[in-house]
Amino acid sequence: MHRIAVAVSPWAWVLVSNFCLPLTVAAQAQELRVLHWWRSPGERLASDMLAAEARRAQIGWREIDVGDGFGAGIVLRSRILSGDLPDVVQVNSLSVPSWALLGQIVALNDVAESSNWNATLLPAVSRMMRMDGQMRAAPLGVHRVNTLFYNRRLLARLRLRTPHTWDEFERVAERLRRAGVVPLAQSSEPWQIVLLFENLLLAQAGAGFHGRVFLGADESALADPDMARALLQLRRLKRWMPQPVPELDWPTVTRQLAAGGAAMMLSGDWAKGELNAAGLVTDREFGCTAAPGTAAIHLYDLDALVMLRSRQPVRDAQRKLAQIVLSSTLQNRYNQLKGSVPVLRRPDRASMDSCARASWDLLAQPNAVLVPSYTAGTSGNEAMRSVLIDELHRFFMDDQIDVLDTQRRLIKACSAIKKARLP
Repeated sequence: MHRIAVAVSPWAWVLVSNFCLPLTVAAQAQELRVLHWWRSPGERLASDMLAAEARRAQIGWREIDVGDGFGAGIVLRSRILSGDLPDVVQVNSLSVPSWALLGQIVALNDVAESSNWNATLLPAVSRMMRMDGQMRAAPLGVHRVNTLFYNRRLLARLRLRTPHTWDEFERVAERLRRAGVVPLAQSSEPWQIVLLFENLLLAQAGAGFHGRVFLGADESALADPDMARALLQLRRLKRWMPQPVPELDWPTVTRQLAAGGAAMMLSGDWAKGELNAAGLVTDREFGCTAAPGTAAIHLYDLDALVMLRSRQPVRDAQRKLAQIVLSSTLQNRYNQLKGSVPVLRRPDRASMDSCARASWDLLAQPNAVLVPSYTAGTSGNEAMRSVLIDELHRFFMDDQIDVLDTQRRLIKACSAIKKARLP
């Protein structure tokens, strides 16, 4: 299906140019070793386009095979310890300050100044990329992680409106179930459970409470009734999912929505890139809106490229790549393919679908409520992240586990991590 979709797509040039452009002698001398974990069909279209644009600019692009995001972390740590650094690494904003402290990042202040990034970038994105006055990365696009996707044809057939609150969701889900339709596509994969919970907590208690739980590991927040209510809601939502809830990767879950196997799905808007890559058109076969109860909040994940202090001969190529990823043409094409939105103050809004416009408009508001996604690795303590993922997954999978027991276990783990001062 992917190959057919590409053949009829206006983006077909991506694959053609990626494999047909000649690599000149100059480009070979400036070849960059790039570590990223974009592997789904939609992600591959976006990364292939980046590689093609790099080669057009006479920059070699050689990918390092890492499997998935977890594999990428292992490969990167291994290469840092061995002194064999990649030249370019895909990161979320969390990674920027942590790696900067290791002294491994090439600052991009000169590129930012010469290309006037201060006037080009959205202010919020510019802040995410800076540390100690240094521009630490070249931002690619911003995903909205609190997105509810829905199969328009299924809802239209049953004359159901898109839910904007969790109470409305429950009523719509009941109607869908009576009609023999699975209301909510969902995987039991641990990180996908945490993504759902993160959205429930935002709707239940707001951005401040979300920060206390996920960024601050606040023990009083973990014991709070709002935490208990979000846990109970997570468990109640299981009745609207396939039974038993399968452990599937996110592209497979997305394909269930595309095929009509489920009516709705809560995900990051990377799922939009996947649906488009499968040949579905936004606002025709499917639509998207903010996750119930979170319309005023942008739960974000930011893709960026970091240039590492790897090999001195590739410094010019690294800076050149940082320049081209901020070009308006690349920004618009990349984010259309990836499902995210441009980081620019003045993108081509006319080329955006309704999902992208809603995401970008909120991101661009001066007083927008922007929340870094814990699930996407954009915030939080790594040791506590592992505990939260394990405990939330355990609670979701076993209906016999008590809510208060889960809260106590989280508080105990949080206290131990703080005493040990684990990163």
